[in-house]
Amino acid sequence: MKKVLIITYYWPPAGGPGVQRWLKFVKYLPDFGIEPIVYCPDAPNYPLTDTSLVSELRSDLTVLKTPISEPYKWAHFFSKSKTSDLSKGLISNPKKQSFLEKALLFIRGNFFIPDARIFWVRPSVSFLSEYIKTHQIDTIVTTGPPHSLHLIGLHLKQKHPLKWVADFRDPWTHIGYHKKLKLRSFAQNKHKKFEAAVLQNADELLVTSQKTKTLFLELTTQPITVLTNGFDFEITDDSSLDSKFTLSHIGSLLEGRNPSILWKVLSDLVKESVEFASAFQLNLIGSLSPEVLESIQSYGLEDYICTIGYIPHNAVLEYQRKTQLLLLIEEDSKETEYIIPGKLFEYMASKRPIIAIGPKTSDIETILNQTRSGAYLRYDEAAALRSLLLQHFEAYKAHQLKVDSKRLEAYSRKSLTHELALILR
Repeated sequence: MKKVLIITYYWPPAGGPGVQRWLKFVKYLPDFGIEPIVYCPDAPNYPLTDTSLVSELRSDLTVLKTPISEPYKWAHFFSKSKTSDLSKGLISNPKKQSFLEKALLFIRGNFFIPDARIFWVRPSVSFLSEYIKTHQIDTIVTTGPPHSLHLIGLHLKQKHPLKWVADFRDPWTHIGYHKKLKLRSFAQNKHKKFEAAVLQNADELLVTSQKTKTLFLELTTQPITVLTNGFDFEITDDSSLDSKFTLSHIGSLLEGRNPSILWKVLSDLVKESVEFASAFQLNLIGSLSPEVLESIQSYGLEDYICTIGYIPHNAVLEYQRKTQLLLLIEEDSKETEYIIPGKLFEYMASKRPIIAIGPKTSDIETILNQTRSGAYLRYDEAAALRSLLLQHFEAYKAHQLKVDSKRLEAYSRKSLTHELALILR
């Protein structure tokens, strides 16, 4: 069986979307003749944890760990809450940032390039060099963000005759939060230098969206494969649905991901219809920034929201299956056009209608249309959003609110792992 070394920062008990992709690939790779060996940090500073994911690890899996030194641990002495928010990507409006938050962002952006895990690169290269020689490893995978892990791959590629696959769950310098880090020109140039070195020296690049592939094609001539995220549970139509007309958003809602168009339409509907108001409930499951909560409350919706916070992944799946409608919200910006949230595929497999709101062009719209899983709207389509919600509400009252989706199997984790295995051989 071919051995492949996978270098990742996020690994159980880490929670959140960053861990799911390679947890599932590792689960199924042995079915296709590949033995995965995972390398991850020992006792890292994960912003979210989910111990339920530990049960998904194969008993025969080799997991290598070395200690990691992370600045976020030391920054807790100054502000535990601000440091935690920063590690989760919760960056508040610059006009509302305290001096401490501005200082933390400046230090993060200009002193830790490409990210705060940079100090793990050198010891990892030293440790893995010996392991690669001893165990005759000829293929490695690095997955980012954090993109410092790609620098581990770059150095190992320079030292050993390896096939190196660099997996980009998100873009690098084109990701939304990148421009919020108060980067000076020298820091921005260093990011671009590192990015170019990785894109030009990896033997194969994996990306999660067609738009990211189009972006990277302008930066490298190396082969690029689109390998989306997916779902890993049985598709069923027999779930017991909420009695209320529930709209559920799962995942973080940051300040930039704040669809006032949706809050305004919902506010109008509850004011105009007693029937709608008595049935409607908005579930927000995951990290919620104060700015988004304030926005929702400003539209008079505080009595209709249920804020649940972060919950284990298995509990998330239950909410997805029983909700009447699923909400997928992306920020209205050029940078988010490259993003396909991993939850989209689990949304689709939950077989509940999806309403997605996002930037003018997005691969999300293409996938929803191809699978007939829901509707995609832009931030200037209030009338269409109102009409769609009323249409769904009428179907809900008639107990006919459902979705007739197609071609979902291509996005199962096992099918996607089969495609990955062909690349790794």
